[in-house]
Amino acid sequence: MAVYTLPELPYDYAALEPVISPQIIELHHDKHHAAYVKGANDTLEQLAEARDKEQWGSINGLEKNLAFHLSGHILHSIYWHNMTGDGGGEPLEKDGVGELADAIAESFGSFAAFKAQLTKASATTQGSGWGVLAYEPLSGRLIVEQVYDHQGNVGQGSTPILVFDAWEHAFYLQYKNQKVDFIDAMWAVVNWQDVARRYAAAKERGDSLLLAP
Repeated sequence: MAVYTLPELPYDYAALEPVISPQIIELHHDKHHAAYVKGANDTLEQLAEARDKEQWGSINGLEKNLAFHLSGHILHSIYWHNMTGDGGGEPLEKDGVGELADAIAESFGSFAAFKAQLTKASATTQGSGWGVLAYEPLSGRLIVEQVYDHQGNVGQGSTPILVFDAWEHAFYLQYKNQKVDFIDAMWAVVNWQDVARRYAAAKERGDSLLLAP
């Protein structure tokens, strides 16, 4: 039985138009995300076989594959819920997300400064990767990360709460090679309610890490 399964989309393929076309959503979810789920499950089976046979010649590659596919599955699972056709703007207290808005202002100085940093981090990620807003439990602050591929260049223990997919498969059919245009457009579909729930959950469990003083 598969350990990981492809989650259903929380909306239909056309829900994020005109920012993201239905064709991209269908291919991205049904093909690309599904491939990461299959890759994670296949790698777990290969690791189990290596343990049973005590054959460790491929351990480095298998561990890297597991990190790659599992992180791809996790980030995409967040990505779908981070977006909504009724989203955009910025988090405001009147919308019930004041705690998130205050955290962004405290961590980055202002929403405008945060938006500029995440936009630039997402658009300039070398090769394939993500721009990520994450809760960092050691400081209790929010940070922006550039994630190479799905798993590289990440602060250990940080929890992603808002992710911008900057892989070409996320935008190329619609935006061609204009990654910056795609990232700029993404702000119109951010689901701040979802981001705020993730922030609250990350804060609540942040002290579970055994961190040195």
